[in-house]
Amino acid sequence: MGTRHVRRRVPRWSELRPLVRVEAPAWRAGARVGRAASIADLRLIARRRVPRAVFDYVDGAAESEVSLARARAAFGRVEFRPRVLRDVADPDLTTTLLGRPASMPVVLAPTGFTRMMHHDGEHAVAAAAAAAGVPYTLSTMGTVTPEELDGGDRWFQLYLWRDRGAAKDLVTRAKASGYRALMLTVDTPVSGARLRDVRNGLTIPPNLTLRTMAGIARHPRWWFNLLTTPPLRFASLSSTDGALADLVDRVFDPRATIADLEWLRDTWKGPLIVKGIQSAADAVRVVDAGADAVVVSNHGGRQLDRAPTPLEELPAVAAAVGGRAEVYVDGGVLTGADVAAAVGLGARACLVGRAYLYGLMAGGEAGVTRALDLLRADLRRTLALLGLRDPGQLGPDSVRLR
Repeated sequence: MGTRHVRRRVPRWSELRPLVRVEAPAWRAGARVGRAASIADLRLIARRRVPRAVFDYVDGAAESEVSLARARAAFGRVEFRPRVLRDVADPDLTTTLLGRPASMPVVLAPTGFTRMMHHDGEHAVAAAAAAAGVPYTLSTMGTVTPEELDGGDRWFQLYLWRDRGAAKDLVTRAKASGYRALMLTVDTPVSGARLRDVRNGLTIPPNLTLRTMAGIARHPRWWFNLLTTPPLRFASLSSTDGALADLVDRVFDPRATIADLEWLRDTWKGPLIVKGIQSAADAVRVVDAGADAVVVSNHGGRQLDRAPTPLEELPAVAAAVGGRAEVYVDGGVLTGADVAAAVGLGARACLVGRAYLYGLMAGGEAGVTRALDLLRADLRRTLALLGLRDPGQLGPDSVRLR
């Protein structure tokens, strides 16, 4: 047809050399998680790195997991409204949380059984949070004691135990160890029905059954680390054996009332946060009782299935509380764009749990750092594309729910 073809030639090595890249071995944690382009990628890596029961403990929720699905669906309903021709060359992601600067509006949420995900557990998470300049919240159900962590902006999460004396002692220890804020979780009068854990036979510590023996063959490194490091336990509890739901029902107090929050307010003189708020009315009640901040949360869908979706409840809570307390939100936060959406709808910051636990399972401290880096980069990009220079400019004119 008369078409002329480009003449072929043999390439020179000087032309090929810039194209040749030698990647670090994938078995190195930093290299492994460094290839993750999203939290979803870290989740896939995590799924391959740990036994199924461990992954499901993080990934799952209560009953039919409707609440968890709705949380993610709510972020899918977010519509951003960008403004153009604005100078966004140098976005500033910093904010102030309870009077102290944070590098971005993110708090690492309290999570139980953290050393089950990776043998470095809370030490890895706290180190990554301190390096990133965001607060980390140690859980009552953590696998290290309050005294074992130091550095960074540390908050402590408390469940109200039946034994109030033991609870008060734990609060005193947290204060003496330098924890700046206390977070009371109020949505766990009894344990939720986490059916994945039931079906997987998750116990504390993990039992060596035929199923777990098979897991050793598939995940020898995880089991080696588990068996050659200090025994896995809830460090702040004296008795931890058995199924997780049984432990919660044995230790936590279903009779707790607003009077107990007032008692805690008298006991703890620092910033006090109440986590597990699912209505504007309850937000007002706890702020009236002395809370400095509230977390709009349904426990990541792990307690009452089909509970209110936090992101959808957030605007009403923020409006009801006004400027009397800071408002945070959690549940389904997996991207920096999710953080931007939540701040635009009234949150001071987001608590993230699964997002950093996927990183922890995928690669220890390097994985948590990667998760935080991904959230930061995504938030910076989202702000720039919205035509904004900092999170304080987010609001109803830039974010809405469809």
